[in-house]
Amino acid sequence: MSQQSLPAPYARRYPILVALMLSGIMGPIDASIVNVILPTITEFFGVHISTAQWVSMAYLLVISSLLLSYGRVGDIWGYRKVYLLGIAGFTVASALCGFAPRIEVLILSRALQGLAAGMMTAVPFAIITASFPPTERGKAIGINAISVSVGLAVGPSLGGLIASLLGWRYVFLINVPIGIVGFLWAYRVIPDLKGQPGKMDLLGAATALIALASLLLFVNRVQGSGLNATTGILLLIAMVAGLGFYRAERRNPQPMLDLSIFSKATFSFSGLSTLLNFMSQYVLVFLTPFYLQRVLRYAPGRVGLVMTAFPLATMAVAPFSGALSDRIGTKVLAATGALLCALGAFSLSQLPPTASWPDVVWRLALFGVGTGIFQSPNSSAVMGSAPRRYRGVASAILATMRNLGMVLGIATAGAVLYTFAPAGILQKLALQPADVAAFLRGLRYAYGAGAIWGLASAATSLITSKEKPSANPSQS
Repeated sequence: MSQQSLPAPYARRYPILVALMLSGIMGPIDASIVNVILPTITEFFGVHISTAQWVSMAYLLVISSLLLSYGRVGDIWGYRKVYLLGIAGFTVASALCGFAPRIEVLILSRALQGLAAGMMTAVPFAIITASFPPTERGKAIGINAISVSVGLAVGPSLGGLIASLLGWRYVFLINVPIGIVGFLWAYRVIPDLKGQPGKMDLLGAATALIALASLLLFVNRVQGSGLNATTGILLLIAMVAGLGFYRAERRNPQPMLDLSIFSKATFSFSGLSTLLNFMSQYVLVFLTPFYLQRVLRYAPGRVGLVMTAFPLATMAVAPFSGALSDRIGTKVLAATGALLCALGAFSLSQLPPTASWPDVVWRLALFGVGTGIFQSPNSSAVMGSAPRRYRGVASAILATMRNLGMVLGIATAGAVLYTFAPAGILQKLALQPADVAAFLRGLRYAYGAGAIWGLASAATSLITSKEKPSANPSQS
């Protein structure tokens, strides 16, 4: 199909993709930077680490809990409006973070940042799917993945550099000029795209918010305090709200989430593959810096450079994998990528106490290559199997699976590590030989859990529907 014969918005598809990438880089940069400067923020405000942790937790809770609602709002109201409002809100909230006079104000501003970031995160895949023909969908998703990988790659180093030269406030303020440019470009090129008109399911949105927020809080709290009255109540609330959400969606003629979308095996199992793959990823992302700092005694700057091997490898592979999936299909590529992730996690479990930096880098790069091969075909499979009228919801489900995978991956890593290593070992700045041996024992089991998630992700990637997505733009 020639450029001239392409219908709108296909004819403007690459300017649209550039707009998504320009704004999309802010979230990954911000997420990876904040963890680097958290000790500095703790010291600046003179608060306990348990208080400072809410700078990250408030953002994660809000963004993860609202993604499904934003996806449905995008279907009803229009993806362009939701995305533009998200960019504008994120930019303003970043400025509020940068000028926060107290830690409480910073935490509240981070919650507002998550509120806006959810809008930016929920609908991009819907915009890409509506803007590109099915024969180019995988390539577009792969190219879009570059912005995420670049953000994750440069975030730690950039955060350390900005904080050391200008102060921690400018780590947030850097989003302001990027956000302004991103908003203006997106406003100019992104067309008005909608899914299924209708009314917002407020009961479904409320129960989904309560269920997801309670579940995330439960996972966060149970790592430190175990099962007790508080965590038990959180889990009970999540289960009751989840059941309420299911009943509300079954009864509502215009549900926020039409449960029939899960009747397609490709959609359901590819979404599950996303969850499992991100669980595997975040075992690696959470534990490897501790290995580099506590065992190999690397300085924070060197840790950031070594960890960059993972997103750089993903960035190098993802566009090619996405383009290849448009030609040969998504199933084999997604399964192959997940298997490589499992192999990468297993190879990390074999790290000795005296590894050199190349020993770590090639293992991280192997996992990154697997991630790059997996993500673009997997995302294309999810979006290609979703009905056109629910593209916003499908995009939001994909984002929700990613976020839940991150949280559950970190929780799994911590739970396994603390099961096989003495409690509190991660809090020690300098490990004695006996501590190193205990830490490595726990690390091997935790990375092994990551390998199991990778294998499970490969298995679920192979379960697909018999029907093929239609190449007709009006039906796909």
